[in-house]
Amino acid sequence: MLPIDTPSLGDRGYLVHDGRAAFVVDPQRDVDRVLDLAAAEGVTITHVFETHIHNDYVTGGFALARITGAAYHVNADDPVSFSCQPVRDGDVIAVGEHMRVRVRHTPGHTFTHLAYVLEVDGTQTAVFTGGSLLYGSVGRPDLLGPAHTETLMHHQYASANCLAAELPDTAAVYPTHGFGSFCSATQSEAAASTIGREKRSNSVLTTAEREFVDELLATLDAWPAYYAHMASANLAGPAEPDLTAPQRADAAHLQQRLTAGEWVVDLRNRVAFAAGHLAGTLNFGLDGSFATYLGWLIPWGTPVTLLGETAQQVAQAQRELVRIGIDRLAAHATGTAENWAGGGELATYPRATFADLAQVRHHRPVTVLDVRRNLERAEGHIEDTVHIPLHELPQRLGDVPGGEVWVHCAAGYRASIAASILAAAGHRVVGVDDDFANAGKAGLPITAGARATVPTGR
Repeated sequence: MLPIDTPSLGDRGYLVHDGRAAFVVDPQRDVDRVLDLAAAEGVTITHVFETHIHNDYVTGGFALARITGAAYHVNADDPVSFSCQPVRDGDVIAVGEHMRVRVRHTPGHTFTHLAYVLEVDGTQTAVFTGGSLLYGSVGRPDLLGPAHTETLMHHQYASANCLAAELPDTAAVYPTHGFGSFCSATQSEAAASTIGREKRSNSVLTTAEREFVDELLATLDAWPAYYAHMASANLAGPAEPDLTAPQRADAAHLQQRLTAGEWVVDLRNRVAFAAGHLAGTLNFGLDGSFATYLGWLIPWGTPVTLLGETAQQVAQAQRELVRIGIDRLAAHATGTAENWAGGGELATYPRATFADLAQVRHHRPVTVLDVRRNLERAEGHIEDTVHIPLHELPQRLGDVPGGEVWVHCAAGYRASIAASILAAAGHRVVGVDDDFANAGKAGLPITAGARATVPTGR
């Protein structure tokens, strides 16, 4: 079993083989990675399995099956618009001479979710759980809307407990989500697990159903807006992506795109961006959850131009974007910020720590903007601050007071995105590039459990 990780989206697919025949579970859009791995192993992909119609990425399953000629297995109840080999609960598919894949209906993450039990020479050795049973958690049950959440939570509980009852404790558990994906209800640091370990540590298997449901409800927060576009793309059978480089843009071309209201995205880290950038550009650094936050904030369909120090950076960003359905970029440029500005003056803004903020608040009033999500805010926040979650900021710029704005998140990455959005809108900003754990240590007053608000009168 070979995992195929996509850390930027917190997901994992799998290539499984017996030395000759192979199957793949939940492949990402950029299937060249899977093909290269199969070639390196010297195996032939004969089957591709989808655990569910994914909400957090565009699948590579359809394209992979077309390229390899593999059988493509999707739940018979999923209303796909392409030809496949549908499967239902209880079906058994032979892969090679020794492997059998048994289909189990495991609703909860979605209504039609499937898990796949791997049997090798008659022994149940592993289960590919997709978004059902995760490491220390489960897939979130609220992505189909609030009308279905309660029902899906109970389904999720039943599905996880059925798998635990049916499979031996030694069976390995291989989920698709749970490595940072917003499809996971909570996150775990575990890199591997078994049914036996989950029985001892996973709340879905150790608590009563009502308690589990109540606890799970309390963990659910916002999910990326681009999720709304993923299911429809996956039901249509997405083709292999085009990863050829977009057209190159010079300084005049970049300015035209900014003037037109398009997104020009600087891929450099937040330190470099704050020190000097083309005015009006937005900072989504490749050193963080680049595709997740860009896909979350961008008005869907807005043309995107990427700025990177190297062609490799642009190519990496392009690969990440096709995974969420942003297929073709408007343009790109490489080099330095001075190149992109055509020799003109660069925009800058200062970076600071929470200790700096504590000192400044002794001397003059400044607005402090907290862009963390609601659950983070509820766990503890600096008193007398404005709270606008990052994903709401583009639509709520009118709620940000004038004057100097110090913006912070939990560690600095989201604060830099927010600072770039505010700076592009004409605000005077300071980016707090620090760990929130240092806020209290710096003497800033911290309050927990209060409701997030914006200032009265705005």
